[in-house]
Formats: sequence, structure tokens, C-alpha cells
Amino acid sequence: MNTAAPNIRPIIRQLDEAAINRIAAGEVVERPASAVKELVENAIDAGAGRVDVTISDGGKTLIRVVDDGCGMTEAELPLALSRHATSKIDGSDLLNISTFGFRGEALPSLGAVGRLTITSRAAGHEAAQITVAGGHLGPVKPAGLSGGTVVELRDLFYATPARLKFMRTDRAETQAVTDTIKRLAMAEPFISFTLTEASDGASRQLFRADAESGDLFDALHGRLAQVLGHDFAENALPIDATRDGLHLRGYAALPTYSRGAAVAQFLFVNGRPVRDKMLLGALRAAYFDFLSRDRHPVAALFVDCDPQLVDVNVHPAKSEVRFRDPGLVRGLIISALRHALAEAGHRASSTVAGATLGAMRPEGSGAAQGPVAHVYQMDRPGAGALRSAYSAQAPMPAAPPLQTGFAETMGAFSGRVDANTAAAGTPEAAHDEGLPLGAARAQVHENYIIAQTNTGIVIVDQHAAHERLVYEKLKRQMAENGVASQALLIPEIVELQAPDCASLLEIAPQLEKLGLHIEPFGAGAIAVRETPALLGQVNARAMVMDILDELADQGDSLAVQARLEAILSRVACHGSIRSGRRMRAEEMNALLREMEQTPHSGQCNHGRPTYVELRLSDIERLFGRT
Repeated sequence: MNTAAPNIRPIIRQLDEAAINRIAAGEVVERPASAVKELVENAIDAGAGRVDVTISDGGKTLIRVVDDGCGMTEAELPLALSRHATSKIDGSDLLNISTFGFRGEALPSLGAVGRLTITSRAAGHEAAQITVAGGHLGPVKPAGLSGGTVVELRDLFYATPARLKFMRTDRAETQAVTDTIKRLAMAEPFISFTLTEASDGASRQLFRADAESGDLFDALHGRLAQVLGHDFAENALPIDATRDGLHLRGYAALPTYSRGAAVAQFLFVNGRPVRDKMLLGALRAAYFDFLSRDRHPVAALFVDCDPQLVDVNVHPAKSEVRFRDPGLVRGLIISALRHALAEAGHRASSTVAGATLGAMRPEGSGAAQGPVAHVYQMDRPGAGALRSAYSAQAPMPAAPPLQTGFAETMGAFSGRVDANTAAAGTPEAAHDEGLPLGAARAQVHENYIIAQTNTGIVIVDQHAAHERLVYEKLKRQMAENGVASQALLIPEIVELQAPDCASLLEIAPQLEKLGLHIEPFGAGAIAVRETPALLGQVNARAMVMDILDELADQGDSLAVQARLEAILSRVACHGSIRSGRRMRAEEMNALLREMEQTPHSGQCNHGRPTYVELRLSDIERLFGRT
């Protein structure tokens, strides 16, 4: 809104350097975490093998970054604090960028809004120090430093106090800094990182990740275990796929190891942490058939390609990228993840067993109740000794109608295994126990199968497991035979904006494979001629609008496929073994064998686990038999 008087013409004037830097700082430095990101990226670009970060008050009053990189000379220090001065590029090719930084904006922007001091020493040169406060550059002074660089930023935004009003609490800002360091640590597993918080003369370490060794995949796995925890490392699937010059690597967690929010999805392009809607949409699409809408996958994925194939010069914060062929990247992510999930077969996450054991622990067994006395046991007997013991303990049968011994077990009860079940000591049972899901031993409450393995027991939810098996079979049949469509007696005309029509017609071939046939109808409308028969009577306009909304938000649409597979899921639910049905031993074992051979059978259609595996050592620990 122009508030100047109508007869006074506004005059164009050149802003001074200090104002320019403060404006640039508003784009580059949003909060203390942004400053930490820029400084740590500079350290990595300098070839550092160790980066130590110290903050105070969430980074508002102090950010100190110490590295052992190549350092700078006395003559280079003033140049580093001038705008658009950088050692990363020469300006001739803005697409061939292989470093984190390249704009030359971070240091002058930080110096414009805070009190910045840089102390550095390059090999073969003396150490030097320079200070800039509120955009006012001080002289270069000699300093004492053995090597590398120390950057100290105090009183961030003191020169622009209005920005301080938008800062969050110290705790929130500290968490943001920690997240930034963790992302950079994941991108550089061969570099050591520490983050320390200094307050009132005391300090505490918030994060530490020592440099990994070995090949890239081993180093990445070790670093992810340090950053995301050993549970993730234990339940993550390795991803390694290449297509048309693109290389995708990383780790993605099993569907049963999911989160309630999209807070553990880490994406990197050529080692650079990014938050890209298209990449996040591809990750969601790869998992959408295995998770309910309120659950989110966990993954750390790295896309590597020729710098010419991706433009990182899209946003000042460099958190967004633009691919030359986004469809190729999306297809690579979806196909690689789905292949890895299929290769995992019936596997479910180990945290399911941990949660089960936690729920089974008796009250009062925690540390607050004091130490629990250990109960020592003899070595577990072998199979031959067990058979002899079972024979010796069996009750003596009596002639009918008299029966002695365990007569109550002769009646029907929920935990009984039918008489035609193989005995525990037979060769057939021993063979089944060596299989991943073991040999069926009992059915309890007419819904849960108890199976015995060589190392423990498996508890299977028979309805959820069979529901997944039927669902996968129906999906396979739909993929082989296609989706039947039904022609509308009168085509439904949907009026849209011209760009929306163009977006829909671009994906018309994919929609046709799913049974939805559309075609242009004039300049601003489309005609829906056929819809998927499986959906029955549908509101074609509402479906088209849902597809458009997904296209605008994610760059692709899964609306039709999601509806089709939701119906298949309901059909599978009604066609699967119901809870409350009594199963014979051979039926239970057949279900276990089919689960072992069917991909994704470790979780039901809603992402919940279909079975829990408990190790015998864990069970014994519940009873104090350690």
C-alpha cells in the first residue's frame, strides 16, 4: 500500500551495504538453527574431519563452531565477510555445484545481524582474527590458533531487535539446532560431530557422533544407529537402486516400525539435506498400501546424481531443489522402496516384541522396587531328554469309562491342539520349528495361534494374517487382469479451469489403467465416460476434484488406486478367517507357511503387526529365570 502523497513522486535510491546485508539475513538466517546450518556447512566444505558446536540460550546469545578444516589466511578474512565472495564456485556454471555453500551470503549476513568473530589459520600461515558487529567490519588482528577455524556468533539479531520477538523458547530453538546437526551428521558419516550447551558456567553435551569407518553403507548404517537409535538400525531395510544416472541409497524402516507424525523422514540430494514435497510424496506413495493414514514411515534416503540434473539454486536456504526429470526420481524411490519391502517378506519389526514384553512385565518389577534376586537354572535339556521326561510324566491311562490323571484336558477348551497335531518330539515338528514362524502348538481364544520355534514362540493373529494374505492375492489378480470399468449411460461433464484440465489429461493414461476414463470436452471441461466397476456408483465430480487436490499437493494422485485397494481390503477382511473360528493343526501350519512365502504378511492391511515373536531368553527373564 502506497501511503505517499499523490503529488509526490517516489524516488529510487540505492540501499547501503548494511541494509542489503540485513535484508539478505532475513532470507538466509531465519533462526539460530539456520545460522548453525550455514556455519557447519562451511566447516564441511573446508574439509573438516571434526566439527564441534557450542550454543547458549538456544543459540540466541552464543553459537561457536570449531573445525579442523583448511582454514583461511589473513588476507582472505576480510574477503570472506564481503557479499558474494566465495571459494566454492567461480560463477561460470551455476548448475555444476558440488559443495554445500556457493552463494557467499552466510558470513556477511550473520555479521550484519549479530556480533561475529572469525579466528582462522591456514597451513603455512599465521593465525588471524577479524570481528564484525552489526555490519561494521573491524581490522584483522593476529591470534593464537594451531589450525582450522573458530567462528563465534554472539547476540544474534541484536542489530534487528524486531526479529527477536519471533524467536521461540530456548528449548524449542535448542531442539531445532539439534535437528539441524543430526541431519548434517547423517549426510557426513565420516566426520565427527558434537553439540554442547553452555549455561551459567556449566556445559552439557546434547549430541555426539564419532566418525564411522568402513565402506559407505556400513558407515551410513552406523551413523544412523547413532542418530536415530539402534531400534531404527535394527528394523531398517537397505536401499540401493540405480536408474538413468540416478543412484538411490539409504535405509527405510519396516511398516510396523512407523511414527505418528512425519518427523523421522530424512531426504538428501547429493549429500544436501532437503525438504522437498515431491520426494516426501514419493516416500508416502511407496508406503501408502502398508500404513493407515495416521501412521508415517521412517526413512533416511540419499539421491545422488550429476549436478547438472538438479538445480539447488532455487531458495536462499537451499532446502528445496528442482530436478530436471522429477518423474524419474519419483519412480525410482517408489519402485526401490516397494522392492525392498517385498524382499522383507513376512518380517515385522523387533519393537513389536519389545512392546509385548513391556506389557507383560508384572507391576513392581521396575528399578524403583529395588534389585530383583536372580534365580539360577540348570542348562536346558536336549530333545532326547525332553522326550524321556514327557513319557515319564504322562498319566497312566485306564480302561473306559474310567480315566485317571489329567482328565480335564480331554474336554474342549480354547487352548487345546487337536489330537492330530504332530507331537513335539517328532521329526516333522522338529523340521517346522526350524522355519521362521515355527510349528503350530495351540490356538487360544479361537483367534491367536501359538507356534514354537527353535529359539522361542510366535503368537499370530489369525484374522489379521489371513486378511493380508487374501488382500495380496486380490491385488495380484487385479494387476494381472486389470481393473474392470463400467461405462456411464450419460458421460458426466466436469467444468474446470484450463490448467486443471491439462493436469488431469497428463495422467489420463494412468487413470485409464485404474478404470477411470476421461477425455477433453471443450476448452474448460472434461468428460468422465467410465469409472471403476469395483467402486459401484460414484460421484465422478468429487473423485476428479480429489485427484486434482492431490496433484496440487503432492505432484501425483493415488486417490483412485487408494479407493480401489480400500475396497479390496474390505473384501479381504470379509473373506478371511474370522476371529472365533476353531482351526485344525494342519490349517494353522498351512497359514504359517503361506505367511512365510507372502510379501508384506508381517503387517495387516492397516499397518498393524500380524504376529509377535518372543525369544525364550526374554520369556525366561519375565519369570526371573536368568
